[in-house]
Amino acid sequence: MQHQKKLHNLLFVINPIAGDIDKEELEDEIKTICADHQLNCVLYRTTGESDVDEIKRRMKENAFDAVFAVGGDGTVSLVGALLIDTHIPLGIIPLGSGNGLSKDLGIPQDTEEALQLIHEHVVRNIDTIDLNGQPSIHLSDLGFNALVVKRFCEGEKRGPGAYAWIALQEYMNYEPKFYRIETDTENFEGEAFMVTIANANAFGSNAAINPSGILNDGRFEICLIEPFPKAAAPVLLYRMYTDNIDGSIYTRRISCRRATVYNVDKEVVHIDGEPVELGEEIKVTMHPKSLKVILPIPEEA
Repeated sequence: MQHQKKLHNLLFVINPIAGDIDKEELEDEIKTICADHQLNCVLYRTTGESDVDEIKRRMKENAFDAVFAVGGDGTVSLVGALLIDTHIPLGIIPLGSGNGLSKDLGIPQDTEEALQLIHEHVVRNIDTIDLNGQPSIHLSDLGFNALVVKRFCEGEKRGPGAYAWIALQEYMNYEPKFYRIETDTENFEGEAFMVTIANANAFGSNAAINPSGILNDGRFEICLIEPFPKAAAPVLLYRMYTDNIDGSIYTRRISCRRATVYNVDKEVVHIDGEPVELGEEIKVTMHPKSLKVILPIPEEA
């Protein structure tokens, strides 16, 4: 991994409602850092309306060397999708309650430390995948977790506590759904509690569903949790938080480059934390090293 040439012209896409940090102070700090290092910066606050068009317009009007997503997983997904198959790298200043991709990439979760990436970093390429043409950079789900994500997005409360409460409520009555999965390596047909299409390792909660996954190996994993007795739930959860989910008799992992998932029961789906409608047949395609990302300089460098 080599040090990259300096990035001079930067766009910052800021989610004004992410995190509990004062955004005006944060914006001032970004401007100060850029000025101190002779960098040009443009700041855009998301509104939830026409953000994609507004970001695209700014990218067309300016020759940006990088675009930083300043927010949570939703902001990262929004920006990252626009940078796939371009020469422009994605930077992340994590402010959300989960920050799953930034954690898997080793990006500092402390805002002050993350801001140093503006002027001190390396750039490398990671894989992306798409589900029926919709890009996924981190993790996508069918089944139980996708249902919890949907309920969470529909609610007004945020944070790990709200997510855990919804998960507990939904778990009491949730029934596994039927899936048929065809891949270039092996197939699966049967019931599953949840199906995770993983380009990375862990959810924002730090629960590792795919602990051995690699973000730039040209493969993705389909991680299955098959039906299990209620009494096994605490052990499964413990395994996810200790990077040992593959040791459970109720899990299965398929490593592949392409797949078709038949969502026979039309269960809820999410892509990188955003609920979506994809239909019964979901084609999953790998795009090797299609996204440039800004990362901390390795200690050994």
